[in-house]
Amino acid sequence: MYSFTLGNHLYPYTIMQEHTVEKHQFQAEVRQVLDIVINSLYTDKDIFLRELVSNAADSLEKLRHIQLSAPEVFDAALPLEISIRSDEAAGTLTIQDHGIGLTRTELVENLGTIAHSGSKAFAQAMRNARESGADGAEALQLIGQFGVGFYSAFMVASKVELYTHSWKSEGEHLLWTSEGQGSYEILPSEGQRRGAKIVLTLKDECRDFAKEDKVRELLRRYSSFVPFPILLNGERVNTVQAIWTRSKNEITPEEYSEFYKFHADAFDEPLFTLHFNVDAPLAINALLFTPENNPERFGFMRMDPGVSLYCKRVLIDPHPKGLLPEWLRFLKGVVDSADLPLNISRESMQDSSLVKKISDVVTGRFLKFLADQAEKEPEKYAKFWKQFAQFIKEGVVSDHAQHARLGKLLRYESSLTKAGETIGLADYVGRMKDGQKELFYLYGASRAAIEAGPYVESFRAAGLEVLYLYEAADEFVMNHLREFDGKALKSGDSADLKLDDVSATASGDALPKERMDALCAWAKESLGARVRNVETSKRLVDSPALALNADSYMTPAMRRMMRTLREREGGEDGPEDVVQANFELNAKHPLVARIDALREKRPELAKQVLEQLFDVSLMSAGMLDSPQDMLKRMTRLLGELG
Repeated sequence: MYSFTLGNHLYPYTIMQEHTVEKHQFQAEVRQVLDIVINSLYTDKDIFLRELVSNAADSLEKLRHIQLSAPEVFDAALPLEISIRSDEAAGTLTIQDHGIGLTRTELVENLGTIAHSGSKAFAQAMRNARESGADGAEALQLIGQFGVGFYSAFMVASKVELYTHSWKSEGEHLLWTSEGQGSYEILPSEGQRRGAKIVLTLKDECRDFAKEDKVRELLRRYSSFVPFPILLNGERVNTVQAIWTRSKNEITPEEYSEFYKFHADAFDEPLFTLHFNVDAPLAINALLFTPENNPERFGFMRMDPGVSLYCKRVLIDPHPKGLLPEWLRFLKGVVDSADLPLNISRESMQDSSLVKKISDVVTGRFLKFLADQAEKEPEKYAKFWKQFAQFIKEGVVSDHAQHARLGKLLRYESSLTKAGETIGLADYVGRMKDGQKELFYLYGASRAAIEAGPYVESFRAAGLEVLYLYEAADEFVMNHLREFDGKALKSGDSADLKLDDVSATASGDALPKERMDALCAWAKESLGARVRNVETSKRLVDSPALALNADSYMTPAMRRMMRTLREREGGEDGPEDVVQANFELNAKHPLVARIDALREKRPELAKQVLEQLFDVSLMSAGMLDSPQDMLKRMTRLLGELG
């Protein structure tokens, strides 16, 4: 029995034939780590091939650098490529590279010991993490410092053989072999070429991995952009270049289009293409595409994240949740960061702080890009807005860190635009009147509905622009945004809105103040709990009355949403269902004068007309829950005409 010391550990081994076959026994701690890697570390056996191909690519990359300075390299004429052969009949899979290969010492240090810098400490750290209640991500963080990707082969293989020769001419022809049961052998094997050839004898339940179609699918999924040729049974499978690593000045629009269609399985052309690389705070290469169409817009299922995460051109996750904010799920493309830890992180994505940094960089660059495009190519941005407005609005509501930047991307029609023409909030601010401190908006089902209602009258008379919002979600957007460029966002139907008195611009004679005061008091008493206040309006010109939302914290859209959610859950009405409005009457409108006259002559009829006018005003404000009472009352009032 012989032994050697490596680090702080004594490794026993038996020389079966001196200088010929060496049989090494793993220590207990090393066997424990191997068990963790094979049985606990990876959740998807498919990735064993990705790991082995990644290791082969790393080996080739190292040789390429060595060739720049080394005077002599063994088997110098061999191509820098990865060859894979599947043998379904024999149940084997072979992965070969012509990289740097390994010496006998390197086989012991790199394959004979897992985490040879301290496997005992590693195993103890794993135990401590589990005992302290650490989650899987934290436990895997401990493993991330050890290169164990090679051992994923034992997830599918009952036996692993590695044939190798170092790039050094004086290197040996060697075979490393193990069944993953706690020992391995190293023996001579003449005739080896430079690099490493790994032969996997697959377990019975894993023999599908010897099928050519299965291997081809895995290579396409995980290794399409490895920077060296990958040959499967003699045929190259990675024909699409990792163009995100090239300078964008070298790439044609046709190449971008081809890559987009390949990556996204798409048939359309990309609407926008963003290609950038940064070195700080992280090394990132990113290529992002905005599609022409949004399938969610047509009621199709919710899209999955479309930006894949790579590390040095090797796929980590094709649909990584959390890489980018959920509202950016419409993006397609690739983010490649060389700063991601290798091997383990490809499976676990455990370093949430690192992923957050990547997310911040990529999200920030995309938002800046969109803002630039909106300014440089407004017509093209208008197409983007038509398709993807919902995502920008979703971001304003859900992503507090970015909602101010997202606010710059919002587009709406306004009282000063033509139908179908939109402006940004910055455009609105740029033409605000002197002294104006608020941006005004109104919500309605359509432009015609808003302009037919009473609320726009005061803005038109005062010469103030007002944004038109056509979707219920827009009210949530404005409530979350709250301000833009230091200007408060204010709904035009708010009871606390302070506008100049424009009632003087209305034509006709006004009821005297004392009669209006009496009419308002009577109206408040007649309407009861449905109103909080009734007063003479200072902002009506042509309309007889308007209802204003008395609750600044519960907009009509929010009230409708809460009611819908409660009805789905079978709940009872809550306090938010009691709609209270402020009611304003136009002192110059003939209908108001008619009600004032009726309340003395025919008080019951006057009350019905008042209630009908109030319900119509609530409907215009989006605060009428049910029109049934209004419709019945209208029938009775029509009967009064007879």
